[in-house]
Amino acid sequence: MKHFIIFGPPGAGKGTQAKLMVEKYNFKHLSTGDLLRAEIKAGTELGRKAKVLIDDGNFVPDEIVLGMVKSEIERYPDVSGFILDGFPRTTTQAFAFDAHLEGLGMFVNGVISIIISDATVIDRIHHRALIEDRKDDMREDVIQNRISTYHAKTEPLIDYYKRQGKYHEIDGEGTIEAIFAKISLLIDRLS
Repeated sequence: MKHFIIFGPPGAGKGTQAKLMVEKYNFKHLSTGDLLRAEIKAGTELGRKAKVLIDDGNFVPDEIVLGMVKSEIERYPDVSGFILDGFPRTTTQAFAFDAHLEGLGMFVNGVISIIISDATVIDRIHHRALIEDRKDDMREDVIQNRISTYHAKTEPLIDYYKRQGKYHEIDGEGTIEAIFAKISLLIDRLS
């Protein structure tokens, strides 16, 4: 079973590209953002706690996110692979996930990092907020907090995966189709 991580700042197009990868490669798309939004919509205890954190632009604690990811992977033992979108976000999550996969005799095949500027992040999030009516994407302070949180907590993952030889950058400033063509070449090479 293959495990690819799609990585990048908010608004980089991770979800859009992951959906295209699912169609082409028959992987299961595992988005922690989608899982958390489903919990919030269902009004679960986890959803209520997550909503407070997300509304302020903060991350949900590692142990909660890791538990959700493990549960989703266990639910789909027969898929050919996973595209992990929005996970891991910290080196603590990455280390714990690697240990979990190793216990199953598996590993992360590659990390696809979509690179965009902070200005592009802001433009795309504002656009997404209007289209998807995502209230958490409409406040400028929340967007700036997400960008700061991404740079502070998530970017250290670059070194973590570079040391493993699994980190690969893709220029995310082009069209959806051009970005997907680059990602497809990478997946084909790593598979």
